[in-house]
Amino acid sequence: MLTDSQLGTYQEEGYIVPEFRVSEDMLEDIRARHSRLVAAKPEYADYCPALLDHDMGFAEYSQQPEILDMVEQIIGPDFALWNTSFFAKPALKGTTTPWHQDGEYWPIRPLATCTVWLAVDASTAENGCLRVIKGSHKDGTLKAHRTNDGPGLALTRELLESEYDINKAEDIELEAGQMSLHDIFLLHGSEPNHSPNSRRGMTMRFMPTTSLFDREIAAEQAEKFGFVSHNNRQVLLMRGTDQHGQNEFYSQ
Repeated sequence: MLTDSQLGTYQEEGYIVPEFRVSEDMLEDIRARHSRLVAAKPEYADYCPALLDHDMGFAEYSQQPEILDMVEQIIGPDFALWNTSFFAKPALKGTTTPWHQDGEYWPIRPLATCTVWLAVDASTAENGCLRVIKGSHKDGTLKAHRTNDGPGLALTRELLESEYDINKAEDIELEAGQMSLHDIFLLHGSEPNHSPNSRRGMTMRFMPTTSLFDREIAAEQAEKFGFVSHNNRQVLLMRGTDQHGQNEFYSQ
């Protein structure tokens, strides 16, 4: 569980690195599952925006009680897993993740998500770890973004340079098995990986069920910006009930 001090840090800085780590057995299982995915679909060797579209087995890693307990502390007792993704950054050729806010991409209204970013490999400044600007989430607004379809980018929407001060960026370096949790409005990005070490990271996206996963907006975003379409996303209720009343949850 997060301490009161850690929860205060999350509220003030927009992210936290908890003490909890997942087991090596779980990491090996994730690596093997990801390798099978890439073998079947090589186009996802660097970035896969929607793992559950291809293998629902990835959802099981989000069901760790310790992870769910921390998420509940941050966004409340009623929440759902709405997406998982993989930012793999292969050795020597991993792409850049441009500076952005997650909320620019997501069809959730009102915008609210706690993202768990799990380091499947060690994530360092040398191999393109996550970089953040502390406290940039606090006004709860989306900054101006533009489309960038240039090569070597994992995402196509990026913050205007006038919206942030790169000199305030800080690295979140993690050992394999560590994780960070961050807010939907936090400004963040990462550099390319030119090192000989892979930097695999898996994200788990949790939304409070007081928000709606709006499939109409998802379809509009896909058409307007060319995003991967989230309109058929399989949203899994993890704890509690649907407080909004109009969410559609996946059932086996």
